[in-house]
This record gives sequence, structure tokens and C-alpha cells, in this order.
Amino acid sequence: MGSTVLANSSWTYAVALGRHNLYIAESGSLAVSVCKTVIHEDWNPDQVSNGNDIALVKLANPVSLTDKIQLACLPPAGTILPNNFPCYVTGWGYLQTSGPPSEVLQQGRLLVVDYDTCSSPDWWGSTVKTNMICAGGDGEISSCFGDSGGPLNCQASDGRWEVHGIVSFGSSFGCNYYRKPSVFTRVSNYIDWINSEQPWIHAAVGESSQNRKPRHKKGALEQEGVMVFVAESPKKGKAGI
Repeated sequence: MGSTVLANSSWTYAVALGRHNLYIAESGSLAVSVCKTVIHEDWNPDQVSNGNDIALVKLANPVSLTDKIQLACLPPAGTILPNNFPCYVTGWGYLQTSGPPSEVLQQGRLLVVDYDTCSSPDWWGSTVKTNMICAGGDGEISSCFGDSGGPLNCQASDGRWEVHGIVSFGSSFGCNYYRKPSVFTRVSNYIDWINSEQPWIHAAVGESSQNRKPRHKKGALEQEGVMVFVAESPKKGKAGI
């Protein structure tokens, strides 16, 4: 298993926006320093299976929206996606268990696995909690090492794309392991926490980027608190594809 939230007071953090290829200086992309981070108070890196693998970041400077940088939508509080609901995971992580990592943003279509199934003994069992989302588990497509912190984007009935999950962990047996779907922090479980911990994000909850294909990676905050995600068309395929 792996985890998403890392914290080190000696590190300097920045958020890359509009980035598609990690090793090419692309027109329209930029990096913005982070001036504040808030890690969930119940997060414990030694007990990843307890969940709460979520943090907020605030940018040091405002960012203007462009054709490559757009707002991400938060799901309504408490939303539970049904079994087999289609979503997309994106990231620059490993293309298979042994690597290599991808230079270009990748995208994989995953079907949600409901809690009753994912928590059954022959799937994840008691490791999975109700504050998580499972997606995948077909042995073919999954998130992988290096994707942690990336979004699980799902399209709502009104056409909006919402960030329902944050990549948290996968199987110690490797990526794409059958009946060991990728496990995500369930964002809808933390809407109240987001509001209470970050007053400057209140206006952002419910903001939408209408009818967009899921094209998002690293989270950030715009104009004193609106969450922003990279917007650039990823290649299809994740680990093992």
C-alpha cells in the first residue's frame, strides 16, 4: 500500500498548473508556491487504512483561469456513487508495477466498486472504510505508484465533472491486482471539513466547469481558495495498459 499526504516542514511546496508533459516547458503552464497547507487532523501515515488521507493547500498568489487551467467541482456532501459508476483516474504514475513512470499525463476509466463488495473478504475486507471509494479491480486498469493525490473524476447527471476521489492506496501485490481496486479518499465525506477548516474556500464549493471531459491532475486553490486542477488532454491508459 501507499499513501498520499506527506508533510515535512523543511520542504518547499509548489503547484504545477496547465502541465501535460513533466519534462517539457509548455505554453500556458505555470508553477505557483504554496503558502499554507492543512492536513486532516485524524490522518495517520502509519494507519493508512483508517482513511482521512486528505489535505488542503492555498496558493501564495492568485491564478487566472485559462483554456488550460479551470475550476474543479466538489461533489455534494455525502454523495455515494453506485456500483459500476464510470469514473476516470489521471496521473503521471507508473505505467505498470515495475515502472517506468509516465512523462505524459495518463487517463484510465475505472468502474466504482460499492462498499459492500469492496469490503468483502475476497476483495479488500476490513481495510476499506466508508470514508473511501473503491474503483477498478478488473486486473487491467488501475492507479499506480506515483499517482497518489490525483483525482477520480466522475460526471454528474447535469454534465458537471466532479472530483469524487483522491488516490490513496493500492495493493502491496502490485498495480492492477485482481479484486484489489484502487482505493480513494471519498471527497464527499469531507465537504463539511473543507468548509470548517478553510473559510476562504466557502465560495468555491459548488463552482463548476460545465460539460468538461475529465482532464485534471494536481489540486490547487485560486483567488483566495477556489480549487483548480490542471486541464490538458491526457493520453488514455493507466498502469498496465
